[in-house]
Amino acid sequence: MQKITPFLWFDGKAEQAMKFYVSVFKNSKVVRVNRNGRKVFSTTFTLEGQKFIALNGGPHFKFTPAISFFVDCKTQQEVDSLWKKLSKGGEKQRCGWLKDKFGVSWQIIPSALGEMLQDKDAKKAERVMDAMLRMRKIEVKTLERAYAQK
Repeated sequence: MQKITPFLWFDGKAEQAMKFYVSVFKNSKVVRVNRNGRKVFSTTFTLEGQKFIALNGGPHFKFTPAISFFVDCKTQQEVDSLWKKLSKGGEKQRCGWLKDKFGVSWQIIPSALGEMLQDKDAKKAERVMDAMLRMRKIEVKTLERAYAQK
């Protein structure tokens, strides 16, 4: 059982957000929708096995990039797919970050980036970091070119 669960505060769009996120991630499902009469009060869902709760709490609080969801992508194809789906109607930002149409921040990061940044050769890692800092969506081939430079 998961001990810590992300709890997301929405202004009337908890069910929309839940349906959107469940449609984006493969291993995902709606667990429960709680209603207060006809209105949705909260939802519970899983994304890639991670449980989330979404609340229709009203306009009092907004999302900020100070909290984001880091998505470890095994392939460039996965990066491309998630980047396209999650950024639609939102905002594409630098270094693999984006804000979705609900204002939630995501980091869509290929596993290869972390591997290259941890290289014992500091020059290689520095070149990869420099390349990444110039990107919006992370492109593994561009990182690999920077990594392989002499």
